[in-house]
Amino acid sequence: MSLQCFLKMANAIQSQTNITVGRGLLERVLFSTVTTVPCCVFLFINGTMLFTLRSKTVFCETSRYILLFNLLFADTVQLALSQLLYILAACGIQLMYPLCGVLTMLSDLTNEISPLTLVVMSLERYVAVCYPLRHSTIITIRNTEVAIIVVWVFSSLNILIEVLLLLDFPFENLESLQMKVFCARENMLLGQMSDGYDKVFTYFLFVSAGMAVTSSYIGVIIAARSASTDKASARKARNTLLLHLGQLGLSLSSTIYNPLLVAMSKVLQKIVLVRIQIVLYVCIVIFPRCLSALIYGIRDQTIRPILICYLCCRLKLSHFSQG
Repeated sequence: MSLQCFLKMANAIQSQTNITVGRGLLERVLFSTVTTVPCCVFLFINGTMLFTLRSKTVFCETSRYILLFNLLFADTVQLALSQLLYILAACGIQLMYPLCGVLTMLSDLTNEISPLTLVVMSLERYVAVCYPLRHSTIITIRNTEVAIIVVWVFSSLNILIEVLLLLDFPFENLESLQMKVFCARENMLLGQMSDGYDKVFTYFLFVSAGMAVTSSYIGVIIAARSASTDKASARKARNTLLLHLGQLGLSLSSTIYNPLLVAMSKVLQKIVLVRIQIVLYVCIVIFPRCLSALIYGIRDQTIRPILICYLCCRLKLSHFSQG
């Protein structure tokens, strides 16, 4: 009798274990799908927007569209890398330190390029409103390309410093280069110097960028009161700068995503935390990376008809190929 009870208990435990494992697998698939679908939609929109900005000569020879292409390219790469790291973490896949380092450094690089490009775009709008007669001589194609190169070089130098600080960590004392946790930016800050430098640079970057965009906005408001300024152009530039300021704020919010989850994990149940994580990930990480395409795709009268045409054509081709 006791043996039968033991067997029943063992079967019950095994059945419960299988249910738990199956439920855990189902949750991982479900949560990965919930984030992957909007990510793919936004990647499709961003990709179409990038193609649009290279389809016409006017986009390739206008400074603001060249800057927009740079911003969209960085956002698209950042979006793809973020989703890749999210899926790896959701599936419980642990990477080697070198591979994780490469992915997180690329993610950091594109994450820093976005706010710096927003600063250059804001300055371009400031010059266009406040110095309309000198705009064509100041904002040239050559100067725009130089500004983009400076943005990439500055961001790359920061990544180089992070790599040098990371190499100072005694990896030889580890049993293996296999990570014990999932690959994330915070898990690659292995020393106090790396962590401190990362915080100081992040604060400096976003405070400086915020001051630059805000100053441009104030300058446009002051210029709009002048009788010689085009009121419609000034109003449009003011709204654009407000949107840039909002984009900058969303980019800043993405840097506190993981620390916020760590703080909430101490007071919330796991299932509640996972649900909140999905909402925060979509709103804070995914959505801001598609905001530029949505803003310019809807507001810009030159881009909008061409973008809609390409989106409709691609959707029709996709539907035709499936049929």
